[in-house]
Amino acid sequence: MIVGLDIGTSVIKVAVGEVDEDGKLQIIATSSRKSAGLRNGVIVNIEDAKDAIREAIEAAEQDGGILVNSVITAIGGSQIEGEQSKGVVPVRSNKNNREITTDDVDKVIDNATAIMLPEDKEKLHVIPQNYIVDGFGGIRDPIHRIGIRLEAEVFIVTAAKTIIQNMRACISRAGYALDGVMLKTLAQTQSVCHEDEMELGSIIIDLGAGTTDVLVLLNGAPVGTASVPVGGNLVTNDIAIVTGIPVSAAEDIKLKYGCCWGPSVGEDIDVILPGVGGRAPEIIGKTQLCQIIQARMEQIFTMVKAAIMKNTNDSIKQLSGNIILTGGGAQFEGVVELAQAVFKTSSVRLGIPENLGGIEEKYRRPDFATVIGLVTANKGLAQNKEHRRKIRGHQNKTGGEKVSFLKKIKDALF
Repeated sequence: MIVGLDIGTSVIKVAVGEVDEDGKLQIIATSSRKSAGLRNGVIVNIEDAKDAIREAIEAAEQDGGILVNSVITAIGGSQIEGEQSKGVVPVRSNKNNREITTDDVDKVIDNATAIMLPEDKEKLHVIPQNYIVDGFGGIRDPIHRIGIRLEAEVFIVTAAKTIIQNMRACISRAGYALDGVMLKTLAQTQSVCHEDEMELGSIIIDLGAGTTDVLVLLNGAPVGTASVPVGGNLVTNDIAIVTGIPVSAAEDIKLKYGCCWGPSVGEDIDVILPGVGGRAPEIIGKTQLCQIIQARMEQIFTMVKAAIMKNTNDSIKQLSGNIILTGGGAQFEGVVELAQAVFKTSSVRLGIPENLGGIEEKYRRPDFATVIGLVTANKGLAQNKEHRRKIRGHQNKTGGEKVSFLKKIKDALF
């Protein structure tokens, strides 16, 4: 089994995948529970977060009739940074040209990642973007090519050490082992992004409750990350402030009637606002509710657009794939149309996880993109556990695996 755990600001989601003897992955259990102890994607109360994590995992255990021992989790938010780096190594043997080997590839990747990091940061992923042999670039797999000089361009994802330590502490106190941590938007590429979209250049926008995270892909590899510290919680607060109702009631109304694009409203139905402190219930039109939500969502998309322009340099000019919307905010009625208007493109779609069989009606939604991606990306982890146990006598954690150009996003990257 592979267990994906998405510790969100407002909701914790769990998905359990099982690999059969034929190597086919199937989702056998899911759960979704209210989060606690987090603010804007960051754990601020370990005890509260620990209890919420345990409750979510236990719900998945009951759903699938299974016992969970370890999980793979995701990380996002402003604590994530991405940067590009380049490495060079000579490829010669007794002054003669020779074939490039896996050792050469390992060396050039090590050379490219030999950068100084602040003490509070650690490397999360190292993803090869491009190999160059004797000045000729665009090479995806340089092994067996003959050359003198090998270069590698890589994308390095770093995360704050304390964030990962707090995450590990929460999961451990909840009673589970941590198999690995993965960038959440990178995990989402596994469940919602097609290979041609990665090649042509696409943007994944994860509309979370506390933050909105972005991953920009081009030529099959990440070229930029971004995060803006706003999300669906601000939409809820706006509804509460404008209508004068409690935040909890505003959240319920948002989930039930939420629409962020005026032309999508259709019939202007009445939405009943609960009475507060003895006050009689009131009525608001869905059109007025949509105006509240649309104003904030438009601001979020505008901030995301600015962050992408800032963090990707000229790469954004080369993108010809899709903008893919994931997360809880992607479930708003009219969200695709609003994104099309802000980004001035029709190439926007929802990120619905692929059909892996099992209980598909529960997980084929944009808000399950992260956990399904974690399970999909780490299919090999489940297949290799028994083999490693036989050889080494115990189960290891994955660590820093370097992969070929095409497989770099298809494999687990811890």
